[in-house]
Amino acid sequence: MMDLFNFTLTYQQVIIMAFVGVFVGMAKTGLHGTGMIAVPLLAIVFGGRASSGLMLPILILGDLMAVYHYDADAQWKHLKRVLPFAFVGVLLGTYLGIFINDAIFRQIMAGIIFLSVGIMLWNEKQQSQVTSQNWPFNAGLGIAGGFTTMVGNLAGSVMAIYLLSLNLLKNEFIGTAAWFFLIINLVKVPFHVYSWETITWDSLFLDLLVLPFIALGAFLGIQIVKRIPEQIYRRFILAMTIVAALFMMFQS
Repeated sequence: MMDLFNFTLTYQQVIIMAFVGVFVGMAKTGLHGTGMIAVPLLAIVFGGRASSGLMLPILILGDLMAVYHYDADAQWKHLKRVLPFAFVGVLLGTYLGIFINDAIFRQIMAGIIFLSVGIMLWNEKQQSQVTSQNWPFNAGLGIAGGFTTMVGNLAGSVMAIYLLSLNLLKNEFIGTAAWFFLIINLVKVPFHVYSWETITWDSLFLDLLVLPFIALGAFLGIQIVKRIPEQIYRRFILAMTIVAALFMMFQS
């Protein structure tokens, strides 16, 4: 057992925390699928509600590393279309998150992701602009992204659909996503501190202990993404988005 501030952790739980850091670092620098492993891992150690407050600073540290590396590739014109709606989603998630049944929430989000993937694939087949040029589509995904990131840190798959619909290059995809999540995650901090009270000084110190592992994951993610061809990367993100939706749907 280890006493870390007001947290008493077993050595196995400390190892899990280290893996969470590595997975978050990899996810933030382009390996989308590893992010959906980190959230349930942390929930196993601390429970759903407390883990959301512990996870947020870890995500922000990963966002900062991704922004540092991919800043020049960010596409701000696309961010401006979706960020205002995401702020609305964060507010809705802050208010409604306390009352939402976790299992039902995950199933609804899985359904939304499958529907959005279907719309995006239909759009590509028809070679139309029904998604990226359609403000209801952008507004819906923006609100869903803000809501899901506040309630369960599950917005990665929602935003992947939005960014995939824009046909961005892989570095543009990662850079744009990095800035989106850095901004949204910073907006979430006051709500976690003052409304949900899930972020404390003790939890922040515990998060800082994970920093070296986030950096290791970020380094690994950058190196692996460099070796993935553009077209294969797009298919990889789409496949991991569908896997994430299936994971949400069948998770107990």
